[in-house]
Amino acid sequence: MSLDRAQFHQQHLADAQAKAAELFARKPELQGAWLSWVASQLYELRPAEYASMVRRELQHLQSPP
Repeated sequence: MSLDRAQFHQQHLADAQAKAAELFARKPELQGAWLSWVASQLYELRPAEYASMVRRELQHLQSPP
């Protein structure tokens, strides 16, 4: 049984937000190496739809309020 996009988003949003926060928290520690590190972390996430959700959440965390 496959989930439609909205169901998938709803079921995985909290996890994606938590993962993005976890990755973003490493930014001060990794400094200039963070961007390539986070790209490699995103590349390993599956399924691709989940990786996209985490990427979007990271963009929200990086944008000014």
